[in-house]
Amino acid sequence: MENEKKTKTKEEKAFSRKLLWDFLRGSKLFFVISMLSAAVAALADMVSPQIIRMAVDNALGGKESNLSPFVMGIVDRFGGFAYLGEHIWIMAAAILIVAAVKVVAQYCFRVYNTKGAETLTKTMRDRLFGHIERLPYAWHAKHRTGDIIQRCTSDIETMKRFVSEQMTSIFRILVLLVLSLSFMLSMNWKLTIIAMLPVPYVILRSFQFHRKIGAAFLDCDENEGKLSAMAQENLTGVRVVRAFGRERYEKDRFEEQNEYYTGLWMKLATPMARFWSISDVLSGLQIMLIVVFGSWLCIRGEMLPGEYIAFLSYGATMTWPVRMLGRMISEMSKAGVSIDRVAYIMQAEEERETGKALTPAMDRDICFDHVSFAYEGSPEILHDISFTMKAGTTLGILGGTGSGKSTMMLLLDKLYLLPEGCGSITVGGVDLRDIQTRHLRRNIGMVLQEPYLFSRTIAENISITEDEMPMERIREASRAACLDETVESFQKGYDTFVGERGVTLSGGQKQRAAIARTLTQQSPIMIFDDSLSAVDTETDAKIRKALESRFGSASIILISHRITTLSKADQILVLDHGRIAEMGTHVQLKQGGGIYQKICEIQSASAEEVSA
Repeated sequence: MENEKKTKTKEEKAFSRKLLWDFLRGSKLFFVISMLSAAVAALADMVSPQIIRMAVDNALGGKESNLSPFVMGIVDRFGGFAYLGEHIWIMAAAILIVAAVKVVAQYCFRVYNTKGAETLTKTMRDRLFGHIERLPYAWHAKHRTGDIIQRCTSDIETMKRFVSEQMTSIFRILVLLVLSLSFMLSMNWKLTIIAMLPVPYVILRSFQFHRKIGAAFLDCDENEGKLSAMAQENLTGVRVVRAFGRERYEKDRFEEQNEYYTGLWMKLATPMARFWSISDVLSGLQIMLIVVFGSWLCIRGEMLPGEYIAFLSYGATMTWPVRMLGRMISEMSKAGVSIDRVAYIMQAEEERETGKALTPAMDRDICFDHVSFAYEGSPEILHDISFTMKAGTTLGILGGTGSGKSTMMLLLDKLYLLPEGCGSITVGGVDLRDIQTRHLRRNIGMVLQEPYLFSRTIAENISITEDEMPMERIREASRAACLDETVESFQKGYDTFVGERGVTLSGGQKQRAAIARTLTQQSPIMIFDDSLSAVDTETDAKIRKALESRFGSASIILISHRITTLSKADQILVLDHGRIAEMGTHVQLKQGGGIYQKICEIQSASAEEVSA
């Protein structure tokens, strides 16, 4: 994601806005209710100063009123200003009622805003996680896990804060600004103009600040992702770090990145502090202008005492929405960066069917026909691979590191798509591109070269292929993988909790657990990608014997560097730099004078030395 573009096109910006709107489904009603509640609270803030003004100028001061007919109608219902002056408690009660309305409105705002915020967060997390789960394997191979996690957590939290704290306040801000300005103009237009002098500058500065710090926020977010990726890699690879004594190196590396990341925020703190300091000064200046010029107007008789008190109240009230408007514009930079970073993932194309989505029988011959393949940005790794594997037979594959053994299996499982013009892979004569991906993978059991176990119990890891699996079936698969006796020796048996990536198990135990998990599928095609390398020769032989007896009708592909593992295979391929160098049975290749024979002699000599 480091190559992610920093300049967004109009289409990308439109996608980001649409994405946020889509995320709001399910929480819009909550936010609408919270905004209406905020507007009622703002209206209550506007009414209280007017009641105080009427009490001071009209009820107690006896001044004639120029209030609207609607307001005068309410006053007349309570006996007029003369009666209210004699019973001032009525106006005090009115202020209390308005305050109570404000409290209820604020309570509703908090409750529904929180419900909306949490519903929005859940929607965003569900949508993002579901989308990530459906992205192609190739996409995951190109992006750091830590950075993806940071986008799923920190960026989503930033978006939630912006919507719940800033966007929901827009309605209240507009109500406060419009009503404050209206009431202030109705009382004294001269003082209103004076009070509004700093406002255009604050708004202008806010827009300038928004444009200025957008790139800085992006840098901060990206480097937070790098820091998260570094922490995640070190935590999952802690045994490797400890084994090679690289704690100091990794600590220094982390601190260097952390210092750089902190420096970015420290650098950003200067313009932010300057912006907020200037905003605070201008807000204070606005109140000072009202106090000074309002007093002068009162002395000149151009303003009544009650109007002055109300004006001060409106002036103080208006400083919050003006500052909040500025804050909202600046926070928009953070939210915009986070929305774009989440949109980057959501724009990635999900894994889709490339052909007819057929569901043919999978217990058929597998054919590679002139297959060539190269990873994106890399030289070709497979060169014109052609062979046919008969259904129900065992195929052994031998080859050096980087010869393309695992790549062939990734192509067979459609984890990488074979491009057009690069040959074909068929099962029973049906092109792999035309086979439904879900159907294909449900019928191919694969034990990867590096077995991955989740932070769950051994039973849960083995039964992960189905929602519910009988215990006897789990034990049966474990016995075939020579794992049952080992698990029974644990204090909690199959309820033993394995650490992240199976860290509490040995390499051989992890491989056998992964084999047992694959065997529970009972798939017609089974792939074992160098998955017996960490088990001893005796256990290797037992597992292969169990496979022969239990899955004799299945097509089994064994990838291994160990000749004894491949010796019973019906057919063996020897790969050399992405090409088929030799092909035949164990007996044929052992006498062929090629790579296989040399490896066989080396391993036989090593075995004799060990036994001696």
